[in-house]
Amino acid sequence: MPEPMPAEPIDERIAGGRLTIDLDALAANYRHLAKCAQPATCAAVVKADAYGCGIEPVVTKLTSVGCSTFFVAVPAEGARVRAAAPDANVYILNGLFPHAADYLIGHDLRPVLGSVVEIENWVAAAKTAGHALPCALNFDSGMNRLGLTIEELTRITSLPHLMDHLDIQLFMTHYACADDAGHPRTDLQKERFEQAATLLPGVACSAANSAADLQVAGHQFDMVRAGVAMYGGEALNHVANPMKAVATLEGRIIQIRKSKAGDAVGYGGSQTLIRDTRIAYVSVGYADGYHRAASNMGVPMRAVAPSVRAAFKGTAVPGIGRISMDLMAFDVTDIPENEIAAGDWLELFGPTIPVDDVARAAGTIGYELLTGLGARFARRYLGGAA
Repeated sequence: MPEPMPAEPIDERIAGGRLTIDLDALAANYRHLAKCAQPATCAAVVKADAYGCGIEPVVTKLTSVGCSTFFVAVPAEGARVRAAAPDANVYILNGLFPHAADYLIGHDLRPVLGSVVEIENWVAAAKTAGHALPCALNFDSGMNRLGLTIEELTRITSLPHLMDHLDIQLFMTHYACADDAGHPRTDLQKERFEQAATLLPGVACSAANSAADLQVAGHQFDMVRAGVAMYGGEALNHVANPMKAVATLEGRIIQIRKSKAGDAVGYGGSQTLIRDTRIAYVSVGYADGYHRAASNMGVPMRAVAPSVRAAFKGTAVPGIGRISMDLMAFDVTDIPENEIAAGDWLELFGPTIPVDDVARAAGTIGYELLTGLGARFARRYLGGAA
C-alpha cells in the first residue's frame, strides 16, 4: 500500500497559530553536539516527526551538514527517513515488530534488537534472504526498559547458528539518569555496558544521548545519538542550556479587551483581576497541544510551578485565567496600546520564552510539548538545506 499523503499545509492567513522551524539553528546545534562527540560520530534521533519539527525537512538539512545515521521509533518513520535520505543508515529503536521484517528489509531499515525473540525472528528473515542482515543490539545496562540482559547477551553470542546470520553494526544502551549531570547511575551503566561490549569485539558502541554528550568526555564511545538538544531543548537539569531555539510557536491575537479590577477571567472565574487590564486573547489552546495545566489559576498540580508567559516583540507578558480548548489569555496592559492589536502574533515559546519554561509551568518536559503539537498550525521553515 502507498504511504498516506500528508495533510495540505495550512495557509497562515487563516491559521490561529504558526510554527516556525529554524533549520539553520538546528544545524548549528547538531554541529555543537558533533564537536562534543569527537572523535565519535554524531547520529540524529528524528522520532516523533523529528520531535514535532518535521522528519523530511529536518533529515534533509542534517544530511546536508554531514549526518549519515538516523534513529526513529517505528518503521513508518524509518520509511520517511529513507525517502528523504536514500544513502543514510536508519535504525528502528523500538525493535522488530512481529511480521515486520519484510517491511524493514524492503525499506533498508535496521532494527535495534532488544530481546531473544526479536533476534530469532531477524535471523529467520536473514535465512530467507540468504545473507546476514544489518541490525543493532540493545543492551539493558540498568534502565529496565528495552534490551538484552547480560545473561541473554552471553548466551546469544555463544550460538554460531544465530550470530552467523546477524550483521551487527552497532551495540548500544540507553542511560536512565544522564539528564542529572554526575548521577552515579550513569557511571554504573557505563561500566556494565563496557563489560558487555567485550562479548562483541570490533562492533561499534553507542550509549550517549544529548545529555551524556554534553557532560564530561567518556560516554561518547563510537557514536552519540543526538536528540532533544538538537531541537533546542534542555538536555541537562539545572544547567544553562547552550543550544539555539529551533521551534518558535506563535499564537494570533484575535481580540484585545479591557476589563476592570475585580472582574473574573475565564472558566471557573479562577483569576480575579487586581487592576484594570487589557487582555489579549490568542487563538491557541489545549487542542493544539498547549497544555491546560499551564494555566495560571485553578490547576492544582501547578501549585509550585512558575507562571506561564508569552512574549510580544521580545517583551514577556503573563498568562491569565485558564487555558481552554481553543483560546488562551495574556495580560498586555504594560504594552503600549498603540503598539499591539488584533492580528498580531504572541510568541508562546521560542527565542524569548524557552519551550522548557512553558513545560515547567505545565508540570511536564519540553519533549512533550514539542512532540504533542497539533495539526492546526501554519508551518514555515527557515534555512532550508545547506
